[in-house]
Amino acid sequence: MSVFDNRCVAASVRTEEDFIAALDSSVDVIFLQYSSILTVADHIQRSHDAGKKLFIHMDFSEGIGKDRAGMEFLKKLGADGILTTKTNLIRPARDLGLATVQRFFVVDSHSVDTAVESIRIAKPEVVEIMPGVVVKKIKEFAQKVNTPILVGGLLEFEEEVDNALEAGATAVSTACRRLWDYK
Repeated sequence: MSVFDNRCVAASVRTEEDFIAALDSSVDVIFLQYSSILTVADHIQRSHDAGKKLFIHMDFSEGIGKDRAGMEFLKKLGADGILTTKTNLIRPARDLGLATVQRFFVVDSHSVDTAVESIRIAKPEVVEIMPGVVVKKIKEFAQKVNTPILVGGLLEFEEEVDNALEAGATAVSTACRRLWDYK
């Protein structure tokens, strides 16, 4: 099973209201950011009735073990896959036939290296890199706080420095030596 067959946008839902909207949307995949042992079977059934694949975020599931037994439970209920930040959950989920999405928060070059190593070990089907967009938030912060904004992490190109400064950052920090003499 490919996670994204037709559409390249997944609905990441945090509330029941979002879930209902996702069921009514044109997405093929729903990432359930909240779940409970009491409601997960209903969410799976409703997703499938709407023609959607449902992934349970294991890190936020209540009453569902964050272990092989918890994933076996989800598999028996018909879940399509899991979403997690935990490397140790990927292999058992794959072994059970669940599709896997591993989420990484990438904030600097060290977190990139750590994520790459985890991916090599666990071999998730899909990797989610977060945050997806940060430059647009610089302007929001600059407008809301009367404090200089320093942007750091993953800046490797002059264009990225320029984009950050144009968005309202006062300065950037980077481990990329090539940029140390820029601006």
